[in-house]
Amino acid sequence: MRYTTASVLSAVALAATLAACGTTDDPADDEEAPESSAESITLTDARGEEITLEGPAVNVAGTEWNVIEYLISLGVQPVGVSDIEGFEKWNNSVELAPEATDIGTRGEPSLDTLATLDLDAVFVTDQLVEGAVEQIEENTPVIVVPGGDAEDPIGQMWDNLDLVARATGTEDRAAGLREQFDAAVADGRSSLAEAGAEGSTVAFSDAYQAGETITIRPFGEGSLIGGVLAELGFVNAWGTVEGLEFDPVYGLGATDVEGLAQLPDDSAFWYIGGAGETDPFAETLSDNSLWTSLPFSADAVRLPDSIWMFGGPVSMIQFVDAAVETAS
Repeated sequence: MRYTTASVLSAVALAATLAACGTTDDPADDEEAPESSAESITLTDARGEEITLEGPAVNVAGTEWNVIEYLISLGVQPVGVSDIEGFEKWNNSVELAPEATDIGTRGEPSLDTLATLDLDAVFVTDQLVEGAVEQIEENTPVIVVPGGDAEDPIGQMWDNLDLVARATGTEDRAAGLREQFDAAVADGRSSLAEAGAEGSTVAFSDAYQAGETITIRPFGEGSLIGGVLAELGFVNAWGTVEGLEFDPVYGLGATDVEGLAQLPDDSAFWYIGGAGETDPFAETLSDNSLWTSLPFSADAVRLPDSIWMFGGPVSMIQFVDAAVETAS
């Protein structure tokens, strides 16, 4: 996967500074990360494996960016992060501490680097190279967190957050994040209704270019973004396109410019940009006669960069704010 991305946040404090987007507020500064205790914690991860920790995990690392966002939004700064440059480019919802150590790629972290960090736990997804989890487990507890679930994308986000919160002793903060998200969605629906935009049809995608070939990735109803759009009362335009298939984890499809011609004419076309990279729709396709002939192309909207489309509740609150602003 090339890059797998109006509310007032409640007083439940997050320890990391949330990047400004829409109406999210900065958390209080007096919250401390959880401290280790003598009471052990036993939990079951996505593999069905039972893991016992000596206490709340404080020194932790993560290989996937959704987990990094979960941790920071829960007040736990990870000491090890895969591809820090990429994370800070694609996800501005939370602020990573500058002293974090880069542990390599998301699919193949450096075992040597992990071994130097004196970790309480490592959070991973099932996207690691074969044998990596077993090698990490020789020295450190490994907790496997699902990347997503197209059957229930928002529910899986909460299950993931709750698993990380259980391991780090931050369940109260997880509950606070859920309240903030629910409030953002409720406020968003109210604003959309007032603007007469609730129930609008939206086609959301990203795209990337290899040479002269542009691949467009539709975010289907089973994507996390698709789930949030549904919560806001939008109709997902991709659901009307016959023959379009979506993967069972992230709810993503693949099409080309010709495939866009199957979208309903009244669709609003939104897309996420490349965090400063070439914009395939506004730049590459600007002279493409098929693209420019589509009824929604002239009004296509690029949402703000660095809203992580595969993140946690803080990123999704950012998306809610951007969606409401765009549609209202």
